Amino acid sequence: MKLDGARLLILEDEPIIAFGLEDMLVDEGAQVSLATALDEAEDHLAGGTFDCAILDVNVRGDKSYGFAEALKDRGIRFIFATGYGEGAHPDEFMDVPTITKPYSIEQIRDTLARLA
Repeated sequence: MKLDGARLLILEDEPIIAFGLEDMLVDEGAQVSLATALDEAEDHLAGGTFDCAILDVNVRGDKSYGFAEALKDRGIRFIFATGYGEGAHPDEFMDVPTITKPYSIEQIRDTLARLA
């Protein structure tokens, strides 16, 4: 997936990580909508169209798997960004690409390219 011109939704509750990721993606030419809570992400999803999403798994003590299911139902591709690794995902999300924090723009590019 090419980042230039892509519409991305970020769900990340840690401000420093969220703003850093947003800056990296904007520098690559992406149009970014940032949510720091699940309800914010749901509002963005209701009001926008996205090419893909980057989801933190643990958002303010809640897992983002329900939101991931909503993305899947709408045909929106997504990856997980977590400090927990892939082994922590439920079976239905084991095939979803995961980047482990801390990550680089190269890892994000490579992982999003696997979605195409």
